[in-house]
Amino acid sequence: MSHKILIVDDAAFMRMMIKEILTKNGYTVVGEAQDGLQAVEKYKELRPDLVTMDITMPEMDGIHALKEIRGFDPNAKIIMCSAMGQQAMVIDAIQAGAKDFIVKPFQADRVVEAIKKTLS
Repeated sequence: MSHKILIVDDAAFMRMMIKEILTKNGYTVVGEAQDGLQAVEKYKELRPDLVTMDITMPEMDGIHALKEIRGFDPNAKIIMCSAMGQQAMVIDAIQAGAKDFIVKPFQADRVVEAIKKTLS
């Protein structure tokens, strides 16, 4: 059975890159969101097995969205995505319940490794 994944990033190009990596590796992308508000709505609607969440986004950032989703579903599996140099935010995200983080630009093998580890 293929795991259902929600991709959250304000950059369409980044969503497309992650989606390509995931689908090539047998995962099903059930939805995409471009900000934290959409992420929370889509999570409640789609109930994905895992979320990849950008940290820096308009409307609601990834850490706030992570907290909202985990408030709704304490078992939510969320992997944060960040650009280089956001170490403090990554630490905040892990403390807020993120399972792992991947750094942009994405390395396909690192993305797949983080997802496999989080879902197992």
